[in-house]
Amino acid sequence: MNLTEWARTQGVHPQTAYRWFREGTLPVPAQRVGPRTILVNIDASAAAEVVGGLGLYARVSSHDQEEDLERQVARLARWAATTGGRVVRVESETGSGMNGCRSKAKRLLADPAVTTVVVEHKDRLGRMNVELVEAALSATGRRLVVLDDGEVEDDLVRDMVEVLTSFCARLYGRRSAKSRAHKALQAAEHG
Repeated sequence: MNLTEWARTQGVHPQTAYRWFREGTLPVPAQRVGPRTILVNIDASAAAEVVGGLGLYARVSSHDQEEDLERQVARLARWAATTGGRVVRVESETGSGMNGCRSKAKRLLADPAVTTVVVEHKDRLGRMNVELVEAALSATGRRLVVLDDGEVEDDLVRDMVEVLTSFCARLYGRRSAKSRAHKALQAAEHG
């Protein structure tokens, strides 16, 4: 389980848990597995109890990122193995995070055997309104686990371009939407 998730289950603020980790006073064993990912090692039998059936979901935006898709799935599987959870479904797909018609994401969310949906970054599940998906999962006794809560500035810029592209597509048509969105960003930078 990642450090933020553990902190929330214990009623501790994630920053406090991170400070404890840095100071070496965290009451449970933990290890850094990436630049921003810290995994808390909890008893494997307790992890299987808490986690239930895991559904791993990975997504990239375009076909030229297929290698990253494979790396995402590998990182998710590695995390699942460290928690001792039982993986019941793995879905990976290529498509825009702004598109709500992603069949594999829908299939994963609709599977009743999946009690915990695991994604590497929150934006892999969707670019906007992920909190609504999380609330819907919670209402049915399920949960969303995000391995890396940090956002990269590049992702924020990409999000802004996608939102502007979506608006421009509605106003001007799909063909010129992307170029108009880039022009709008350039005007904002220079203005």
